[in-house]
Amino acid sequence: MSNPKVSDSRGDLHLNRLTKRFADFIAVDDLSLTVPRGSFFALLGPSGCGKTTTLRMIAGLEEPTQGMISIGDTDITTAKPYRRPVNTVFQNYALFPHLTIFENIAFGLRRRGVKDVKKDVDNVLELVELGHLAERKPNQLSGGQQQRIAVARAIVNKPEVLLLDEPLGALDLKLRRQMQIELKRIQMEVGITFIHVTHDQEEAMTMADTIAVMNQGKIEQMGSPAELYESPKTAFVANFLGQSNLIKGKVNSRSGTNASVKIHGIDIEVPIARMASHGDRVLIGVRPEKLNINANSKNSIGNGTVTDASFVGVSTQYLVKTSWNEELVVFEQNDAGAPDIKVGDTVSISWEPAHTFALDGDQDLSAGADVDHEAD
Repeated sequence: MSNPKVSDSRGDLHLNRLTKRFADFIAVDDLSLTVPRGSFFALLGPSGCGKTTTLRMIAGLEEPTQGMISIGDTDITTAKPYRRPVNTVFQNYALFPHLTIFENIAFGLRRRGVKDVKKDVDNVLELVELGHLAERKPNQLSGGQQQRIAVARAIVNKPEVLLLDEPLGALDLKLRRQMQIELKRIQMEVGITFIHVTHDQEEAMTMADTIAVMNQGKIEQMGSPAELYESPKTAFVANFLGQSNLIKGKVNSRSGTNASVKIHGIDIEVPIARMASHGDRVLIGVRPEKLNINANSKNSIGNGTVTDASFVGVSTQYLVKTSWNEELVVFEQNDAGAPDIKVGDTVSISWEPAHTFALDGDQDLSAGADVDHEAD
């Protein structure tokens, strides 16, 4: 029987060795993590990685095969969904079409027996800046407005944890970016723990304090957006979170704070602090925007051939084929110093050692680059 006080539990969210099996398929595999109370946390990964199953287990919509879920010191693993201090915002918003916006938001309060709902409803309508639409019906609102009402309806119940299941997936790109900023503002104002499930790397990086990158039911790496982007620990994270150039290399020596690595006969420097491998075989990684064409940085590769140039607004993306026939991606900022480079030109590529990272060389170069980014 569920603890009658489970809905009053407060504190950090703990997942302890959480596993979910469907027949012979393991959707979530021995997953443990702690989400600090009041943080904005993202579960990021491709289709089938287990992120949505994890969210459904926290919500009580899916029963774990094994493991424990707790909020603070309260075990909620087997508690009914309605007994948990958890609300969920789904991609389709799930608003009641026949009720006004005011009544949609008041619905949960009325079910809990709250008599005077006006103050609470007015407060959250003001928070999402839609008080003037209180008497409208959902079909009279835009997608972005409906999304904010769905969030208001969830947070009016003052849950300890708010689960967001691909909440921006139905919006167009410009509105999605506006809503990323809006959701972050709301989260900071109310101080509720937000757990956001998404396959969109930009969305996760824009909004979350901490991101857990999931792959095949496990957490591949967890950290701040900057930490994951600048210092990925695996090829999957390097390729899935943004773009990376990965080049096979062999460590010549490690001395002081730097290592010397040979890539296709060329010696380059890598900070030892940015090496996620203790072996001699490594994958050297550099993000495309860290590379410069025909500049004079310490790490340098000559005799490349420009095979493609794509103008993408703030920058131009170049593909440069190296002397060993690997194509590297380079982003050059479209400012006054942008180089005049054409397809077919012979160029050199260089970058600063501080922008280099090194991974275990036994990994697949393309891991995470060719996965399905759609929601599971």
